[in-house]
Amino acid sequence: MSAQRAPAGGAVSGFVGAVGNTPLILLKRVSEETGCQILGKAEFMNPGGSVKDRAASAIVLEAERQGALPPGGTVVEGTAGNTGIGLAHVCNARGYRCVIVMPDNQSPEKYALLAMLGAEVHQVPVVPYSNPNQYQHVAKRLAASLPNAIWSNQFDNTANRDAHARTTGPEIWEQTNGRIDAFVAASGTGGTFAGVAEYLKSRRRAVRCVLADPPGSSLYEYVRSGTPKATGSGSITEGIGVGRVTKNLEGAPIDEAVHIEDAETVRHVYRLLYEEGLFLGSTSGINVAAAVEVAGSLGPGHTIVTVLCDGGARYQSRLFNREWLERKGLAAHVPRPPEHPPVTLEAGLVA
Repeated sequence: MSAQRAPAGGAVSGFVGAVGNTPLILLKRVSEETGCQILGKAEFMNPGGSVKDRAASAIVLEAERQGALPPGGTVVEGTAGNTGIGLAHVCNARGYRCVIVMPDNQSPEKYALLAMLGAEVHQVPVVPYSNPNQYQHVAKRLAASLPNAIWSNQFDNTANRDAHARTTGPEIWEQTNGRIDAFVAASGTGGTFAGVAEYLKSRRRAVRCVLADPPGSSLYEYVRSGTPKATGSGSITEGIGVGRVTKNLEGAPIDEAVHIEDAETVRHVYRLLYEEGLFLGSTSGINVAAAVEVAGSLGPGHTIVTVLCDGGARYQSRLFNREWLERKGLAAHVPRPPEHPPVTLEAGLVA
């Protein structure tokens, strides 16, 4: 077999090579309202459709580098969905088996997509992290029981954080020409927030790094008092808001935290759709809502960057389902879509 040649011209090498270098999108309406420039890092444009493609690629490449993942081996992860989806893509591209353990309260679209990608999916009941049957602990035990397997451990494997310090942070700095006043994002594993904040602070200490936190998460109170403690009783958001400080988030430079209720998250998800043409998930909604709040506190004339994490198709049966929103008491917070006169299909237009 002949040696593999490098990609020609401007081509990249496979799925992993296509991860990153996503654009920054000016969010026009919220920028006009606040007098600030609010920019969204378009992570939904990664090849697997989410910001988690960065962590998934970095974790697998680091395991390969360390010799922990042999050819044809197995990658096991406990995830709310997007990291699992990213891992399934990477495993397909690099010849590994992918086994995913998920809590049983995530959107049906994520389970279906993982299965379609060829991952083996195990759903487990939702229990607190302190319970040995919490999905991350189950994944760890499962990996230990399988031959030639690794537990990717996205929450505490700092290859996740390092990937964002090495790629996402520098991309944002370059795309803003260093003119950034605040970075705002929610935290799940903590990798995106911590890695980006770490890099931006290394370039200019004055960049304000603000953590957005949903109901039921303990990080808002952790930032305020130093002790993780849940604020509120739970959220519709998936994959963000945790009850502990992960290894990825530990020591991150966090200047402040803002608590965002689900009503504001939903409102901004639909604003992104109707005003910007962006069909995105709930984490993008909470991030933009928090960026608007930070813009209000900083005042006009500032540049604020947040993260547009994944596409809305993964949440169609929930976030974009009127009946589901009504059951959650959130339908009233959905803004009205733009009104246009109906088109009349005249006789003779259909053959």
